[in-house]
Amino acid sequence: MLIISRSKLNNLYLFASLFCTFLKMKKIVIFVFLVFILLGCSKDRARNNNPFIPSYPFSVTLNLNLPQFQGLATNLNPISYTEPSGIAMLLMKVSDTEYHAWNAYCPSQYPSSCSLMTLNGLEAKCGCDIYKYSMFTGVGNAPYAMVAYRIEILGNNTLRDYN
Repeated sequence: MLIISRSKLNNLYLFASLFCTFLKMKKIVIFVFLVFILLGCSKDRARNNNPFIPSYPFSVTLNLNLPQFQGLATNLNPISYTEPSGIAMLLMKVSDTEYHAWNAYCPSQYPSSCSLMTLNGLEAKCGCDIYKYSMFTGVGNAPYAMVAYRIEILGNNTLRDYN
């Protein structure tokens, strides 16, 4: 027959109780962590939350060997490009593994002939007003930021620009 003193039994009970509490807390922490991860994932709700710039789905492959993309051969040299379908964009190579692409229309106006932005160094300036935007962040001195496009590096001097 096994004889255990009362103090050892209390210690064993305390240890088991703490261990069970630890396991419950671990499950809660993992659950809360997963909830934050899942809630943090979005389909870029804020990306095109702009009432002026329509969000048309598109995908275009850019061959950087072509002359119109010569500016993207060097870092921090933004270019303006209009796709044959009429989608105007501003593109910039930040590094060998990072490119930025933005809609070329002023985000604070409906697209028109004068709302097409022009490049001035590492800034994009609206044609109709005084708003300027950073080519790094797309943020400017206006209520809406520039509408970003996604860039995928396909290799062999080829990019895929899409939204």
